[in-house]
Amino acid sequence: MKCDTVLDQLAALSRHLGDPVMDYVILGEGNSSARIDGGSFWVKASGAEMPTIETGGFVRMRFEPVLALLGAGDLTDREVQDRLGEAKADPAAVGRPSVETVLHALALQLDGVGFVGHTHPTAVNAILCSERAEEAIAGRLFPDEIVYCGPAPVYVPYTDPGVPLARAVGEAIARHLAEYGQAPKVVLMQNHGLIALGKTAAEVERITAMYVKVSRVIVGAHALGGPHFLSSEAVARIHTRPDEGYRRRTWDGA
Repeated sequence: MKCDTVLDQLAALSRHLGDPVMDYVILGEGNSSARIDGGSFWVKASGAEMPTIETGGFVRMRFEPVLALLGAGDLTDREVQDRLGEAKADPAAVGRPSVETVLHALALQLDGVGFVGHTHPTAVNAILCSERAEEAIAGRLFPDEIVYCGPAPVYVPYTDPGVPLARAVGEAIARHLAEYGQAPKVVLMQNHGLIALGKTAAEVERITAMYVKVSRVIVGAHALGGPHFLSSEAVARIHTRPDEGYRRRTWDGA
């Protein structure tokens, strides 16, 4: 069925990411969001389950008061909860915004990002919960990893979920922007999970699926002596090839 609105697309994306066959999330795990306009965005309500979520399972939030939490200093959990409640576009709306609402607001401010999907795939967390997580994801392994997921993911050491994590992710994304000149497609959070950032809902689906494959390849490569990473020259070549750029543009009808 064709999804005509941003909210419809977000609900469909969330159900796809929550499909038990995908093994990306179970129960109440994961969250998702989408930018509506320059002033507001949708984010999954806390406790809503992605496999069955409908449009009523999202809360419309205002960017400005949510992003203000990044510079608000140390806040108690109750203070954060209260401020997020005050940041709802409709204060009377049912549903409490996800604890990761600040992180979503930050990601949706990035150039070219319209949808965000945060999941906890078993294949990805098998790496992120290991002693050698950062080493394991230090290089790129095959061309389509670069085409779909960018020249490198952002890696964030374990941080308390909520505002502290949003601040840590923001700092890591700033370093990525300084090095690569563009927003990341993938954020990896130690002992936590995966964030996929895409222009469209379909791109978030593709990024998530590809990084789950990447994770399986990493584990398989370690079983046979360790990964053979592509050279930095090869990564740059794939990332800037005109034919790959054309392929990216055709995904979204550009």
